[in-house]
Amino acid sequence: MDKSEAIAQLHGVLAAYNEVRRASQYDDLSDRPGVEITRLITLIAASIDRLAPPGSRYRHQAEDLLAKAGGHNPYTANLLLGVALALRADIEAGHMQVLHELIHAEIFGDFLEMAEYLLDEGYKDPAAVITGGVLEEHLRKLCKKNSIQTEHAGKSKKADTLNADLAGAGVYSKLDQKSVTAWLDLRNKAAHGKYSEYTKDQVALMLQGIRHFLTRLPA
Repeated sequence: MDKSEAIAQLHGVLAAYNEVRRASQYDDLSDRPGVEITRLITLIAASIDRLAPPGSRYRHQAEDLLAKAGGHNPYTANLLLGVALALRADIEAGHMQVLHELIHAEIFGDFLEMAEYLLDEGYKDPAAVITGGVLEEHLRKLCKKNSIQTEHAGKSKKADTLNADLAGAGVYSKLDQKSVTAWLDLRNKAAHGKYSEYTKDQVALMLQGIRHFLTRLPA
């Protein structure tokens, strides 16, 4: 989700809370109808669940509060709002982008380790396919990070097009673009059974190059 959209949604949560707060005579909202409180708690909790990364402190905190205080307790609404405001502050500061990038890096790293294992065992062809798949997915995430469209006329753009768009937008250099083109070409040969057109050493260089590329350009 775009950073500005996430912040806007959390601003909406705060506005909904303030609306209930203005109608209440008490800071703890204890005089408001149960239906209204339940609706507010659900709204705040759903926003945290939707916008916070899986496994994050925000989600754990929200789940603990709901489990201990309940989903109908006005006290829960006040505590959940604190979690939502902390989440909004981190998104505004750009911290959540870093967390997402770390998660992506860990997942991609696992796939590259799998590819390296296959390569060491002599299976250059599946290693090339896996490595190329990681590269293509990373290109899509780079596009999203830099507000570059990954679809055209309702269809996903091909990896070569994403590569050209990223280089054209200055996300990386023309030299990087040429390297990505070569890696995608090798991946396509592996995917289409042209196994004699590349060597194990070339797959090893591709794996090394893509690993370095992901480190320099996180997404």
